[in-house]
Amino acid sequence: MSNPVFRFATVQGQGIHWFLKRNCSVTPVQLGWMYASLVLVSMVITAFFWSMGARLVLPFAFVELVAVALAFLAYARHATDGERISLQGARLVVELETAGRLSRAEFSRDRVRVEPAAGDHSLIEVSGHGRTMSVGRFVRPELRPELARELRMALRGA
Repeated sequence: MSNPVFRFATVQGQGIHWFLKRNCSVTPVQLGWMYASLVLVSMVITAFFWSMGARLVLPFAFVELVAVALAFLAYARHATDGERISLQGARLVVELETAGRLSRAEFSRDRVRVEPAAGDHSLIEVSGHGRTMSVGRFVRPELRPELARELRMALRGA
């Protein structure tokens, strides 16, 4: 049998790795620079109107910048969320990173189950040894069954 072609996986040596990440167009560092430029522009405009006698511009500008900062922080906190699945020899390792917190589970290759959590387009449950982890958050729902088939095929060693 020929080697399978993996759509989601990267094959490196004897291991197969899946890196599923959120599609972020702006990194947290870029977001910081955007916010700094927004503060600069806002303060220049505020200073102009302050000098013209509009004293209430400053509190409103401050409230606006705090609201934007909170929104940017919420975005940046989840910008690096992702799922890493690695098959190395007899071990399947699943790592989930959400808001800087890492959850990790290791499964034995011959005792792990991969199946949909509820329906055909639901998250994929990887379970074994009394532990269950759901993966596929960053894959379009219609592609999750294909990811599950790919995981099963790799676990069988096909």
